[in-house]
Amino acid sequence: MTARQAESVRASAVRRDALRGRLPVVGVVAVGGALGAVARYAVSLWWPSRAGGFPWATFSINVVGCAVIGVFLVLVTEAWRPHPLLRPFFGTGVLGGFTTFSTYAVDVQKLLQAGHPRTAFGYLAATLCAALAAVWLAATATRRVLTWRQP
Repeated sequence: MTARQAESVRASAVRRDALRGRLPVVGVVAVGGALGAVARYAVSLWWPSRAGGFPWATFSINVVGCAVIGVFLVLVTEAWRPHPLLRPFFGTGVLGGFTTFSTYAVDVQKLLQAGHPRTAFGYLAATLCAALAAVWLAATATRRVLTWRQP
């Protein structure tokens, strides 16, 4: 075996080990994403949008998801040390599957195409402001609760 072939075998083993280490993360993100997407779909069935109307279900999903991520990230970074797979499962998977900024963009496009520019731009601005406010308020409230609960 030449030196080049030996190096190729070693590099192959390193790549295989790296992939093996990532498989659990990929698996929990996939499972969490499926759960989040099913929850989002259920909300959209329960609360359908009226054609040309404000998409309240998508708006609420995104704002609630942002608030939950504000609470979650404070808890996992400042309050306790979770299992290493919890963040990818819940933060990336469940909340990533639940929130739907792609549907938000499509909703804006549909509203514009249907001749409802005020609703479209109102929805565009309201979602952005409410989502950012939700993350900030939830994170701030969680920090205050944690501080208040400390002896």
